Amino acid sequence: QVQLAESGGGLVQTGGSLRLSCAASGRTSISYGTGWFRQAPGKEREFVAAISGGGADSLYADSVKGRFTIRRDSTRRTVYLEMNALKPEDTAVYYCASRSVLYGDASVDARSYPYWGQGTQVTVSS
Repeated sequence: QVQLAESGGGLVQTGGSLRLSCAASGRTSISYGTGWFRQAPGKEREFVAAISGGGADSLYADSVKGRFTIRRDSTRRTVYLEMNALKPEDTAVYYCASRSVLYGDASVDARSYPYWGQGTQVTVSS
């Protein structure tokens, strides 16, 4: 059974940085499209970033371009979301999600991700 576990969330001041980790288990490979999404209180879940199964392609929401970086470390079976220049509006629960096609594309569509982690809270204070 595929399992995703996020970690690395916490409380940080405006302008600070955090690195979120998404560790995958239950598969022999981690070369699947992986995305990060977030949901703030009272708001819809929104796309943040995604990386293709091969790692060559990545997508970012306009609101995080230039500040967030998604990358994969295959040896650690982990996908990271490095977040810099954080803003209060980045406050949310962050979820990682995985697609089901080996070496598949990155996607901004949450409906294309069948596997989800439990989420990690990120709070940015002003």
